[in-house]
Amino acid sequence: MATWQEKASLFRSLHVPGSPVILFNIWDPGSAKTVAGAGAKALATGSWPVAVANGFEDGEKMPLELAMANLSRITAVVDLPVSVDLEGGYGADPATVAHSATAAVDAGAIGYNFEDGIAGTKTVYAIAQHVPRIDAMRKVSKEAFLNARTDLFLKNDKSQHRALLAEAIERARAFADHGADGLFAPGLYDEGLIAELCRASPIPVNTIALGDSPPISRLAELGVGRVSHGPGPYRLAMKTLADAARLAHSQSQ
Repeated sequence: MATWQEKASLFRSLHVPGSPVILFNIWDPGSAKTVAGAGAKALATGSWPVAVANGFEDGEKMPLELAMANLSRITAVVDLPVSVDLEGGYGADPATVAHSATAAVDAGAIGYNFEDGIAGTKTVYAIAQHVPRIDAMRKVSKEAFLNARTDLFLKNDKSQHRALLAEAIERARAFADHGADGLFAPGLYDEGLIAELCRASPIPVNTIALGDSPPISRLAELGVGRVSHGPGPYRLAMKTLADAARLAHSQSQ
């Protein structure tokens, strides 16, 4: 079994712009073992599938203690690096963010997604408000991979994305200055904008293979360093389950 430090080091090394690490997001120990067995180099939870699989809505509605118990069960059954989606850290103040990050590391996570979106709203924290939160998370562990997510593109219409790019780049630089290791920009699908963000960001850019996203091979060409699949794997699994259930029920009639 690899040590926590070895897993953290491996995970960090996988973030290579132009040769992105692929994270086919998981939600429980069973999905973790399945994806690991399919050849994954690392694993990551998604907050939406974890919440929905446990009967909650996304957006920090699932209690942190329950989310961490689920994470502990995942890290106990796989010998791969596991990153956890901590959403907005389960609170606005830095002390709460630090508590959440500590719980994640204690549960075996070697990294976390941490977003600047304000839960339950269509707004994001101002940079000056958010960087102390990043500072608090960074202090918990120097080795854990802090993937700073900006919700600028997710919370705004595509027609505004070009105008938002400069702010996204400003956030990437500010987050990096405060210890972030990666920038996650979900909702950004325009190839030109992705390429510009990758060129300007001082840290590897993470995009999501969902909706109108370019194929992974193209994302690599654009300079992306990490590709997540978000809720896609869970939705695919549930569709397969629903189709099989409908077929079984139809055959019994």
